[in-house]
Amino acid sequence: MILGDGPRKALIIGSTAPLPRAARVALRERWLSAQEVGIARRAGLLIIGHPKSGNTWLKAMISRLYQVRHGLPAEQLIGSDELARRNAAIPRLCATNATYSYEGAVGRLLEPPHADPELLRKPTVVLLRHPIDIAVSWYHQFTKRQSAHKQELINASIAHPIDRHTISMWDFVRHSDIGLPFLIEYLNRWERNLAHMERGMLLRYEELRAEPTKQLRRVVELMGERFDDAEIEESVRFASFDNLRQLESRGVFRRQGGMKLRNPNDPNTFKVRRAKVGGYRDDFPPEQIAELEALVAERLSPTLGYGSAAAAEAP
Repeated sequence: MILGDGPRKALIIGSTAPLPRAARVALRERWLSAQEVGIARRAGLLIIGHPKSGNTWLKAMISRLYQVRHGLPAEQLIGSDELARRNAAIPRLCATNATYSYEGAVGRLLEPPHADPELLRKPTVVLLRHPIDIAVSWYHQFTKRQSAHKQELINASIAHPIDRHTISMWDFVRHSDIGLPFLIEYLNRWERNLAHMERGMLLRYEELRAEPTKQLRRVVELMGERFDDAEIEESVRFASFDNLRQLESRGVFRRQGGMKLRNPNDPNTFKVRRAKVGGYRDDFPPEQIAELEALVAERLSPTLGYGSAAAAEAP
């Protein structure tokens, strides 16, 4: 029996768990990198996006399209090959941040000077979001939801490892190695890389929030697939904030590692947390907001449209 991508990853994590930290990190990095590249090569669609940029939301919409068409259960979302193993007509996905630890193996193959022609030809969605909104949600993800093995791998790859139990939101967002300055460069980098992709599409989180039906149609067309209005509308309904939050709170996705409910009493531990455009303004005093927005205005590519306070508040 050939293992699926999820069980294969779990086997790598489990089999290396007893090893000393240095050996464990090195082997996981090597083996998971090879697996991640394989997932990308087999995928019918690449989704490149930093955590908390709408990756799970987009995957939920795409999953629902195929669940409805092929009569598959709602609790099974596509991570990579889960639905394709049930029905070969369903494409595989590769959703990756393309930068942290083993996921960086795919990122390195999508940018010059060592870009892989096969991957550059694949339909690819580059998901972007206002970097301060990413930073705040990333803080909650890293400190309250991140799996131990991913946290260990990320900490092993940065100069100043992060103690999730003690770091404040401000220090994480403004001063950590994976905070706002890093996120700004991440967005700049993927805007540059997009120019080299034959079938690349930039999709802003804010556009997906404002016009989910229109933007899902763009993704479907990029994939070369056809779905009718009813299928598209059902997928948008299913992946709405209220519905996904309700399903998560009921434990419907308990077998889906990335969507598993952590603490029903703490709303900041939910995978579907707030989905608010410009929500960072609720988390910092005015002087800190001004400092963060000035950093974005100074360093972020202006063509991304996030260099002003007005952009942060756009629907």
